[in-house]
Amino acid sequence: MKKYILIAVAVGSVVAGIGVWMKMLKKIDTEPISEITDFLSCEEAGYPIQENAPRVCRTPDGRVFVEEIGNALEKNDRIRLFAPKPNERITSPLVVRGEARGLWYFEASFPLTIRDEQGKELVRVPVQARGEWMTDQFVPFAATITFPLSRARRGTLILEKDNPSGLPAHADALVIPIRF
Repeated sequence: MKKYILIAVAVGSVVAGIGVWMKMLKKIDTEPISEITDFLSCEEAGYPIQENAPRVCRTPDGRVFVEEIGNALEKNDRIRLFAPKPNERITSPLVVRGEARGLWYFEASFPLTIRDEQGKELVRVPVQARGEWMTDQFVPFAATITFPLSRARRGTLILEKDNPSGLPAHADALVIPIRF
C-alpha cells in the first residue's frame, strides 16, 4: 500500500512539474517582446541574464541587449566603484564606496555629482580619501550622500578626478548609470 502511495505522489509531482513548466513556456511565448528595447526592459521582463561584465540579456526572438555600465571598465585602472553598482536603484542617503589612485585626488578629495536623466544636477559633494592620498597607489574612499528625490527613473553618478588647474588635459571622470 505504501508503495502505491509513493508512486502516486511521485507521478503527481512529475505531472505538476510539467504543468508549471508548460505554463512558464506559454507565458514567455505570449509576452509582447516588441516592448523590450534595452537591457533594463529585458531584465524587468524576466529574460535570462548572463552574468558577464557587462551583463547580457537575451530575448526568445534572438535579440541581445548588453547592460550599459558607463565607462567603469575603461577607468578601472584609475578608479573603482564598489557601491553603488552600475544601474543599481539608489535612494537617499546613498553610501558610496570605492578606491581611486592618489592622482585622482587633490587635497584628499574629489567631486561627486548625481544627475537625473535630463542632466539636472541633484547634488555635488566632495568625497574624502580614507588614507594617505599622496601616492600613485589605490586609496579607499567612502561617503554618505543625501540628495533630493527625483521623479526621473534614471540618472548618472559622476566621480570626477579633482582638477584644480581646470585644464581639459587633466580632466577625467567615472560616469555610471543609476536608477532612482
